[in-house]
Amino acid sequence: MRIIVTSIVAFGLSYILSGVHIHTFWTAIVLAIVLAILNAFVKPILILLTFPITLVTLGLFLLVINAIIIEIADYLLKDFTVDGFWWALLFSLLLSIVTSILYKEKKEGDK
Repeated sequence: MRIIVTSIVAFGLSYILSGVHIHTFWTAIVLAIVLAILNAFVKPILILLTFPITLVTLGLFLLVINAIIIEIADYLLKDFTVDGFWWALLFSLLLSIVTSILYKEKKEGDK
């Protein structure tokens, strides 16, 4: 269910943000899967390697790590393109905020 929600949000953000391009909804689903895999395996390694700078910036460097994950997904997927680091940063920030809100509302509705 999370993959579908993430892919819907990502596909919607691609229409709002002019620097992010997702060609089809199937690409958005593949993007959500790739992001889940990258977040599970690559992100912890990046966090470990950049722990000192993350500590100094009080965790704000995690936003940069999220943008790097988006850039890696851009490299891996042919039909997903991001026009630069700042678009990746904005896309990752909005994707995180919107999906967090949607997951939180779903949890509250389940109670």
